[in-house]
Amino acid sequence: MKKTLGNFDSIISSTDTWKIGGFPLQDGSFWSYREPNAVVIVRNGFLYVRAPLSNQHDSVQILDNAKHMYYSAEPVEVPEEGELEVELQIRARTKDTVPGDLYDGYVSLNLLDFTTGAALDFFANDDQYASVYGILPFPGVTVPDTGQTKYFCLFKEATEHFKPREFNTYKITYCRANDEAVFFVNGHEVRREKNIPIKLNQFTVALGIMTEKDLTPEGSVSVHGQTVIAEYSPVSIVTSEDE
Repeated sequence: MKKTLGNFDSIISSTDTWKIGGFPLQDGSFWSYREPNAVVIVRNGFLYVRAPLSNQHDSVQILDNAKHMYYSAEPVEVPEEGELEVELQIRARTKDTVPGDLYDGYVSLNLLDFTTGAALDFFANDDQYASVYGILPFPGVTVPDTGQTKYFCLFKEATEHFKPREFNTYKITYCRANDEAVFFVNGHEVRREKNIPIKLNQFTVALGIMTEKDLTPEGSVSVHGQTVIAEYSPVSIVTSEDE
């Protein structure tokens, strides 16, 4: 089965396909991943977002990392057997970020399982990308106890098969039966994660503008006047069931 998540022009007036990401907080408020001065353009079916970064959180790392992010309105269910495949094109460009530092400002594809805390991601800036796999302490999410390290995040930075400052095609596949995720850039396999310790159930597809800067004792250090420009194609989702 194949579906396409596009309909980007609806993000201004509707939450039928996409909604602003974020998390409810313990005090009853909601932390929104929305940059107040972001410029959003939809052209030829592609989404363009230019965001001067300003959002930051001084005590919760996950809330500090994502600056502007759209979640799919509904999660994509993972088949018990077979494979789930998510693919799109992204172009990432930055202004006033630290040269050579991917994590000072980047564009992301995030597959987020809010039933387990799992995340399968691609991060990209002008000249490199990272594939990311982790189990994270999302606010309000209970992570299954496997008897192993409960929370972790494994980044793999690379430049192979990547076209700087151009559109690149990113694909992530996940097989629940085999506990395996595979990452592809422009049709080339760049990473394979086997023996994922928990079964993933569903993915909220997220398109983001982010940083990844560790909080300090004084709080956030993730914002210093940089701008990130993101362009996304519609997202192709293919679900195959093994007979």
